[in-house]
Amino acid sequence: MNKSKTGLITAIPKCFLFFAAIISLAFNKTKLSMTDVSLFVVKRTFNYILLVAFFGLFTVACSSKCDSNSANIVRKQNFDFDWRFALGDQPDAGNSNFDDSSWRQLDLPHDWSIEGQIEAENPTGNDGGYFPAGIGWYRKSFTIPKEWKGQKIGIYFEGVYMNSEVFVNGKSLGVHPYGYSSFDYDLTPYIHFGKENRIAVRVDNSLQKNCRWYSGSGIYRHVWLMVNSPVHIAHWGVGITTPEVSREVASVEVNTLVENETGKAQNVELITVLTDKSGKTVGKYELSIELEPNSEKAVTHRMQINNPLLWSPDAPNLYVAESIIKKGDIELDRVQNSLGIRSLKYSAEKGFVLNGETIKLNGGCAHHDNGVLGAAAYDRAEERKVELLKAAGFNAVRTSHNPPSEAFLDACDRLGLLVIDEAFDGWKQAKDQTPHDYSTLFDENWQSDLDAMVLRDRNHPAIVMWSSGNEIMERTSPEAVKTARMLNSYIRQLDPTRPVTSAMTSWNQGWEIFDPLMAEHDICGYNYMMHKSESDHERVPERVIVQTESYPKDAFYNWKMVQDHDYIIGDFVWTAMDYLGESSIGRYYYPGEPDGQHWERNFFPWHGAYCGDIDLIGWRKPISHYRNILWNDIEKLYLAVREPNPAEGAIKTTMWAVWPSWESWNWPGFEGKKIDVEVYSKYPKVRLYLNDKLVGEKPTGVDQQFKATFSLPYAPGSLKAVGVVDQQEGESTILKTAGNPAKIRLTADRMELKTDGQDLSYVTVEVTDEDGNLVPNAANELEFFVSGEGSIAGLGNANLKDTEQYVASRCSAWKGQALAVLKSSKEPGALKLTVSSPGLQEGTMMIKIEPEQD
Repeated sequence: MNKSKTGLITAIPKCFLFFAAIISLAFNKTKLSMTDVSLFVVKRTFNYILLVAFFGLFTVACSSKCDSNSANIVRKQNFDFDWRFALGDQPDAGNSNFDDSSWRQLDLPHDWSIEGQIEAENPTGNDGGYFPAGIGWYRKSFTIPKEWKGQKIGIYFEGVYMNSEVFVNGKSLGVHPYGYSSFDYDLTPYIHFGKENRIAVRVDNSLQKNCRWYSGSGIYRHVWLMVNSPVHIAHWGVGITTPEVSREVASVEVNTLVENETGKAQNVELITVLTDKSGKTVGKYELSIELEPNSEKAVTHRMQINNPLLWSPDAPNLYVAESIIKKGDIELDRVQNSLGIRSLKYSAEKGFVLNGETIKLNGGCAHHDNGVLGAAAYDRAEERKVELLKAAGFNAVRTSHNPPSEAFLDACDRLGLLVIDEAFDGWKQAKDQTPHDYSTLFDENWQSDLDAMVLRDRNHPAIVMWSSGNEIMERTSPEAVKTARMLNSYIRQLDPTRPVTSAMTSWNQGWEIFDPLMAEHDICGYNYMMHKSESDHERVPERVIVQTESYPKDAFYNWKMVQDHDYIIGDFVWTAMDYLGESSIGRYYYPGEPDGQHWERNFFPWHGAYCGDIDLIGWRKPISHYRNILWNDIEKLYLAVREPNPAEGAIKTTMWAVWPSWESWNWPGFEGKKIDVEVYSKYPKVRLYLNDKLVGEKPTGVDQQFKATFSLPYAPGSLKAVGVVDQQEGESTILKTAGNPAKIRLTADRMELKTDGQDLSYVTVEVTDEDGNLVPNAANELEFFVSGEGSIAGLGNANLKDTEQYVASRCSAWKGQALAVLKSSKEPGALKLTVSSPGLQEGTMMIKIEPEQD
């Protein structure tokens, strides 16, 4: 950072006072001898030299102190707190003197759509989950210290949905249309140093429909105040690659873009320090750089690391690279990036090779919303999402169909989840149901939005592929080939180290016609087209295939195809998790309910997608356990019950649905009637017992798709499945018939939260009987009350036909469960949650709110 001029003025008198004291002391100590003039001269000369040395020393010390004060300014400062918000358009709200005293006070991240009522008339419709949208304004007052004058002041938005216009002190800085890409502005010319400043953000999500899933509305990701010296490392200016990797030695290449925003030439030093997870320095590089006035320079250098700890999903080892700009002893800038050392190759012969080993991608697609929190991208919510995916056995995720939050990618790096980072849902032609989608922005914004994705995300070791699009509407035209070449070439220019894909499907429009389009990609993404892969391989043997979307019901077929063919590197199910919007995809329905697929008509009150392996509140459905048993050896036995058909007729499923199955042996009204029980198993055989009586034994090998189905008359009691090896019983799992609802049980994923105003605890609410068994049919009304240092950020259940608001103090249990998300305050103490329901013993829980430990 440059020196603070004001700080220097205040510090110099102290330096000179100290210097004067040294002078006085030196002269008082000097003894004049008339009999030894030469000794006097020597002494005086020696004192003079000492004084000059002291003067230089303390001048440097004082200067260093001042520069240290300036350098201690945090480069990236959280700007999420103390905003004011108003829904609706107010044309004068961008003016600095606008009166916002009546507006609501809130902190970011914020999504106003999730706060609203789900209604059939809302313009987002079935695609947006029938949530409200519209226009909203945000305003914030802030002060930049006068000591910061001479610094560059910027504002960085991780994500605003959408069409955001930013004003500072009444000046419009520009409009950023795309709601999923990050952007920043330079505030320096408009800042009043040492005085109050006002920032205003107009967010316009009124043009509907513009997205095929729930987008949310507002400043839903973090905002940061950026403070830089005029000579600094560019925003997203550090790119790190690992061109040579082995277990014995690896090279880390760091490309740094340094900017000089002064009118003078500058000579500075660039220092890069590489440390391992224990903080030990394992590499260091120093280089002098000459910068012309108002210029930038890219500098590339390599460091060699001996015995590196490689990054992989099973061992997500991370290093830290610190990039430092210094001028003499003055530190001008410091940027920190995490990195993972890993190699990445792919071919039709060897498949997907990570660190020299072929692995298969057990992937799931995921939208950006956080369930009951809507689009609000709290760090903990993003981390929990990755934890749920890992716990379900996934080793990869596709960010469908937009770049995710920084916190999500950080969690993927830290926890070990491979990522396909996707840019757009479409290109130049709009999807039929969303006339205001990215096609309206493409021509003017594709390049800057790709910059924002690739430059922001390129250092994440978890990212192993870029995706430039999804099921583009113009895919059968020659124009699509040109667009793909333009996009993919640009991505490779920004990052030549990763393959580029996009997701394609035919929807019965022919398939071979896509060969020229697929040739523009390094890896070809197939949506629901795995059945074409074998014939495609005969026609184009060098093609590397990944199924970027698949039906949940085809889990075994897709797993088998991936295992049997090297050129198929993996499968990504649609979807890994339930999400808001794209309402009723994955729907199953009962007699008397309307027929049809989700795109054929509206199915309100459905307001979300039920095709996920994991439901909206984090419960793993039976299909999740089945997929995990197929792909991994961690889980080997699971027991579920297929919901029986009602007396009026048969349950029906849609294309993305699987039969509704539950961890339940509570089926009142079906006594004596046959019910199908499914056992998923990696054991050669399984046995099923009802009330300790053997129902039967069946094989569960690959020929049986690792599954056995038993049909038996329902009787309350205990249902037990047992894995069998060489006729010996081993692991078992049990379902018990629960009694009547009696109690509320609360279970938190975290009992201590940080005092950062944004930390979260996810509290699972269960309705149990007297013995503590979950009552799987319970639908009790639940009332939530919070006291102490925190609040409820969101609550709800997994029933996507329940239109109760997610920002509320009450909700119903569904299948005996609900979820409350608690948010910490900035003050230490405790947060108490009480959940009650008429006739039930209430549940209470205390969460500690404590400062983060260093």
